[in-house]
Amino acid sequence: MLRVRCLRGGSRGAEAAHYIGSRLGRVFTGWVQRSFQSTQAATASQNACAADDKATSSVPKDCLVCSYNEWDPLEEVIVGRAENACVPPFSVEVKANTYEKYWGFYQKFGGQSFPKDHLKKAIAEIEEMCNILKREGVIVKRPDPIDWSVKYKTPDFESTGMYAAMPRDILLVVGSEIIEAPMAWRARFFEYRAYRRIIKDYFNHGAKWTTAPKPTMADELYDQDYPIRSVEDRHKLAAQGKFVTTEFEPCFDAADFIRAGRDIFVQRSQIELFKKAGWTVIRPPVPLIPDDHPLWMSSKWLSMNVLMLDEKRAMVDANETSIQKMFENLGISTIKVNIRHANSLGGGFHCWTCDIRRRGTLQSYFD
Repeated sequence: MLRVRCLRGGSRGAEAAHYIGSRLGRVFTGWVQRSFQSTQAATASQNACAADDKATSSVPKDCLVCSYNEWDPLEEVIVGRAENACVPPFSVEVKANTYEKYWGFYQKFGGQSFPKDHLKKAIAEIEEMCNILKREGVIVKRPDPIDWSVKYKTPDFESTGMYAAMPRDILLVVGSEIIEAPMAWRARFFEYRAYRRIIKDYFNHGAKWTTAPKPTMADELYDQDYPIRSVEDRHKLAAQGKFVTTEFEPCFDAADFIRAGRDIFVQRSQIELFKKAGWTVIRPPVPLIPDDHPLWMSSKWLSMNVLMLDEKRAMVDANETSIQKMFENLGISTIKVNIRHANSLGGGFHCWTCDIRRRGTLQSYFD
């Protein structure tokens, strides 16, 4: 039995949970009635949407894709690319999801390459990260390099691309199925193209391959007057159930999901649920990254963004000695890798990867 839980995540979360649940063959009671309600009304709901099934299909014997959680022994992974990464144009959805101190950067450099020297260092860091993963016995696959500076136009908008750096945003692996997420940034509309060669190979070796309905990203998808002046505004608006995306069409990032065996959590989770299941909640130390280091699309708390190679090994930032100590005090050894320049592009180790195969079985961690 698989359960997809949308916990106070707003209607964006409800739509995402419904989609994933429907792909897995589950039924969401009452979702049709509430999925297109206002975001505020959906957020106000205290009821979690959950889906159960009575039978799950087994993974084909020779299938290369099989992953049920974030911590079983990692055997194969996709690692993103920083090559040719471009600054996205300063559109309303970019403004709503970045720090105000960088808005001038987007306005000036949107559609152009990220700073060349910084990008060169990020590329070298990710190459070393791949080498370390290989030395740890993990098979590493990479997306195709693409020229993201090319301008494209649809009947609804025009933009340039961004990158194929964060496979965690676009690809969700559930068992033997790879799901392509319908992300909401116009600059990422064609990002899937970088991964198609890899996905087709997995598909030809027995994996299921699903693409979510592609949003048009027309103007109606966005609140063009989204009243954001700072990151504090974003937090206040989110607490009120107000987001830059509207209810015009479903869109979500694969990174909105956390896989925990038979339970898949979408959007915001509730700590009390984990406590009731007997989990220990650990508060991480304050990040050590300096204030002057550019984090164009992320925060210092990327120090928490780690990749578990198994239950006892975590890939962590080589500069974050405090979080290394936290893991080691928990009996988890750390594999220290420096990707500080790569962090600037929007993610840590978890974001830069999509685990394709982990050696384990489907279990329940929330009875």
